[in-house]
Amino acid sequence: MSDDERKDETSGEAESESRGVYQRFRRVFGDGHSRSSDARKRAKRESGATTPFGGGRDPEGLGSVVDALTASLGWNSPLAQSELLASWAEVAGEETAEHSTPVGIDEGVLTVRCDSTAWATQLRLMRVQIVTQIATRYPDAGIERVRFEGPGVPSWKRGPRSIPGRGPRDTYG
Repeated sequence: MSDDERKDETSGEAESESRGVYQRFRRVFGDGHSRSSDARKRAKRESGATTPFGGGRDPEGLGSVVDALTASLGWNSPLAQSELLASWAEVAGEETAEHSTPVGIDEGVLTVRCDSTAWATQLRLMRVQIVTQIATRYPDAGIERVRFEGPGVPSWKRGPRSIPGRGPRDTYG
């Protein structure tokens, strides 16, 4: 066998091997030249989404679109909490709302400041009704408890930094 015949035979084997690899890639990944990127995106869409009057083309109301957006972004709880604070008069009643103001919500606890200790006591007695109203109207708010405070006078017995003991009387005499 001559050198020219050997070269033709080895180049033929290399050519058939590369052609086989190419054909396999084409079967697995498809022909990239035949479709543009837009055509590939359109091919992946759902079957009814591109037809007129199909399932994916129906108009939706603004409320349902905004509700879906707030749910997907996780804004339901903060929006429900702010709505609760804004509509305190409806939850607690008009007369009660005149003498109480919701201060804020921290870790599921709604804090309400009252005009006097008498109103704070009255609201403590109404706690079950108020929490039930909140749970039925604003379930996404995540309110577990309601804390009622009297007017802003200093208290040495309660608070986040209190310790057991006699308090400020220890320093006198």
